[in-house]
Amino acid sequence: MDNRTIDVIIPTYRPGKEFRLLLERLKQQSVPVRRVVIINTEKKFWDSRWEQEFPFTEVHHIKKEEFDHGGTRRKAAELTDAEIMVFMTQDALPADRDLIRNLTSPLKEPATAAAYARQLPNASCSLVERYTRSFNYPDKSSVKSREDLPVYGIKTFFCSNVCAAYRKDVYESLGGFAEHTIFNEDMIYAFAVIQHGYWIAYAADAKVIHSHNYTCMQQFRRNFDLGVSQAEYPEVFQTASSESEGIRLVKKTFRYLCVNGRRRLIPGFVLQSGFKYAGYLAGKNYRRLPARMVRWCSMNKDYWRK
Repeated sequence: MDNRTIDVIIPTYRPGKEFRLLLERLKQQSVPVRRVVIINTEKKFWDSRWEQEFPFTEVHHIKKEEFDHGGTRRKAAELTDAEIMVFMTQDALPADRDLIRNLTSPLKEPATAAAYARQLPNASCSLVERYTRSFNYPDKSSVKSREDLPVYGIKTFFCSNVCAAYRKDVYESLGGFAEHTIFNEDMIYAFAVIQHGYWIAYAADAKVIHSHNYTCMQQFRRNFDLGVSQAEYPEVFQTASSESEGIRLVKKTFRYLCVNGRRRLIPGFVLQSGFKYAGYLAGKNYRRLPARMVRWCSMNKDYWRK
């Protein structure tokens, strides 16, 4: 039996009633969670009753301008001495009681430093986003190492803090998450994991319900931030191209819509893909843009005040 201590870390911003359900499902896990460390942005939006209802929670409040995708998670990691840290987002709902068991099980292998969960679409998810989820999070588990770069390319060091588990000893030895990053703190760390000879596991049997129906403009801004993170960490993202993976997804989605008689969705899909790529290219070249335009394009506007 694996008796390692497990803490869950969740950054929150204006959490609603669905967050209470997340805490309830973490409480019911077949492998116990010792503590849930919550880094909440803006105290006035926090429901303090949850702390009484779920005594395993530990809440730390920060101001909105203090939040940083990498820095906030880095500080949260310093608050725990658990042997395994599970990072989640407030909108990721455990699909069953075995999420934590199945997510942390691959970490029993000494060479495995991180594992991430499968993301399933929620009930309101669009057909295109539902297919995207199945493309990025298939039903078959895998383990990736440095030797897999020729096979997986950029996905060799793909990892998602929507729901991911990390060995604390390896995390500390590699320096942890980047102090300041607009996006992709999980992949930047995963790059270090792979480069130092460790493995990353994709645990398909560890499932969370998580999806979004972004508008075209929201996709543009999200991909702008993605492009910015790649421009700021070229040593990570120049190792393997992410554009080829994006093109592969577009082609497979187009084929899926044609084969399944959903051609009427193709114009909207093409338009959304155009917004994604435009945002990504603008983000990659953000240093050439006026500061006001950069902030307008970005989803994480507070990042540019630092």
